[in-house]
Amino acid sequence: MMSLDGPQKTVSNPTIPYVGTIRGGLVPGELIVIHGTVPDDADRFQVDLQCGSSVKPRADVAFHFNPRFKRSGCVVCNTLEREKWGWEEITYEMPFQKGKSFEIVIMILKDKFQVTVDKKHLLLYNHRISLERIDTLGIYGKVQIKTIDFVSNGEMPDGSQFGVPYFGRLDTALRPGCTVVIKGEVNKNAKSFAINLKSSDSKDIALHLNPRVKNKVFVRNSYLHDSWGEEEREIANFPFSPGMYFELIIFCDAHQFKVAVNGVHTLEYKHRFKQLGTINIVEVTGDVQLLDVRSW
Repeated sequence: MMSLDGPQKTVSNPTIPYVGTIRGGLVPGELIVIHGTVPDDADRFQVDLQCGSSVKPRADVAFHFNPRFKRSGCVVCNTLEREKWGWEEITYEMPFQKGKSFEIVIMILKDKFQVTVDKKHLLLYNHRISLERIDTLGIYGKVQIKTIDFVSNGEMPDGSQFGVPYFGRLDTALRPGCTVVIKGEVNKNAKSFAINLKSSDSKDIALHLNPRVKNKVFVRNSYLHDSWGEEEREIANFPFSPGMYFELIIFCDAHQFKVAVNGVHTLEYKHRFKQLGTINIVEVTGDVQLLDVRSW
């Protein structure tokens, strides 16, 4: 996710209300990235993924994303079908602030939308109307928009060959400059999962990444000479949520591993296991559905 190097179409400084055709429709793996600012006097605004732009009768809205600023604020999501609203899904975490700029990323997945605001996961919304019907983006209410980008992110992996627990060889032995990418989906009722980089000729684990989703703790460690070392747990933001899609990137550099989740740098881990060239196995266990593992 967030690999913003795919082909992209940009709309700049649109007048609000904005109603625009989504050329080519939406497919899983695509991102809609919206940069804007909430005015000081905002009471609410909305981003609607619509089926057409008809006003009378009003076009169906597959995904209505509606931040409201009354009291402590909330984000209301819903679907409008045949001019009737369905049940509201309300998120009481409020990532938007009056007078402040924002970045909304709506990721299109085959069974849901995944929304990130300012690089932090906000919510998931299961499709109630099929993706094929969505052809229009509408933005309404008290908001200023700088850019809207439609970013295609290549094919979504389907994960058919990746059962968990997964045990596989890296495409190249590890050395500074190597990257390992793991794409997956956290299970809905996940407690924890783990990713290990290890050497096939010993029991050593060079890097043990263990996000504990229930307690929002991200443990890192190494298993050397038959024992675990000291855990590292410091983290600015816990990046995982039940049900969410993720792309975790481990970059190996001379002194440390750098880990990013969905395009956001998450942590660094100094090498404790020094024979990098012998690290050739990646292992994934726990409450996660694995979609893709690759390295280069």
